[in-house]
Amino acid sequence: MADSEAALKRFLLSNEVKELAPSDEIFRVNAEEHRKLVQGAPWSRDPTYFKYARISATALIKMLMHAKSGAKHEIMGIIRGRILPNTMVVTDSFALPVEGTETRVNAQAQANEYMCTYHEDSRRVGRQDNVIGWYHSHPGYGCWLSGIDVTTQTTHQQYEDPYLAVVVDHVRTISAGRVELGAFRTYPQGYKPADEPPSQYQPIPLNKIEDFGVHCRQYYALEVSYFRSSLDSHLLNRLWSRYWVSTLSSNTLFSQSDYLLSQSRDLADKLEQAEAGMGRQSALMDALDSDDRVAKLARDTGRLVTEELSALSGLLIKDLLFNRPGAKP
Repeated sequence: MADSEAALKRFLLSNEVKELAPSDEIFRVNAEEHRKLVQGAPWSRDPTYFKYARISATALIKMLMHAKSGAKHEIMGIIRGRILPNTMVVTDSFALPVEGTETRVNAQAQANEYMCTYHEDSRRVGRQDNVIGWYHSHPGYGCWLSGIDVTTQTTHQQYEDPYLAVVVDHVRTISAGRVELGAFRTYPQGYKPADEPPSQYQPIPLNKIEDFGVHCRQYYALEVSYFRSSLDSHLLNRLWSRYWVSTLSSNTLFSQSDYLLSQSRDLADKLEQAEAGMGRQSALMDALDSDDRVAKLARDTGRLVTEELSALSGLLIKDLLFNRPGAKP
């Protein structure tokens, strides 16, 4: 299907997915080097030892498909891969049968049993990658760790390190046309990070700001990049066909209407809050802080308008392609 192939190429290009040669070090498993790295455990001495997360395109699409299947509910899964110096490599992901709500996911005994069985079956067929973390979705409210997420990730790092937390927002991914994903690790208890601003600004809904602000200094984000191999083209194409068809069959303006409406309401509430704050400003620094909030709101507004225009353009293009194939644009 030519349209599907073209859409896959745009997806790979817009998300800067690099094609690596099968001989690249990321695909090689050196048992001796891995053993030395695990025994040395440099991450136990340096809380920010891991700085990069490299995610395969197949694992990425599987996470997006799983997140999309959960709609407005959070989902959860496990990621597999290996570690390299300063880098955590994600080669695959698999979904967990968990109970999800709109605000959290809970792994029950069934999910734990499923993980054990999956791990044993993987070893039986000769897979050499390991479980190196978990992923879950934040439908429509960005990629960051909540208080519950911080507790979960901290526990994993205490007993299963090295471990990675990945958060994916499929709602914003579909709306913006670019993957919204973050990879994080928590700091050990008592560690005080350097006073640095967040690595990348992202809009946080007003009802989530408090949870974000309380815990944002307890973890850090890794630099994320994506890769693929020529050897996984067949699997990638099959996964993409399923993801592309499900995305194409839905209309973003309609399927994302709740998200777009909630974003508009959230912006209105933030503008009212900023306006009320400016009316009470008395010091220069407070005024500068208020100006910064207004600038961020202007950025959020521009982003939302761009997403809505993109959704409208997609609707018109689909109408021309499928309902009026003979019509001129």
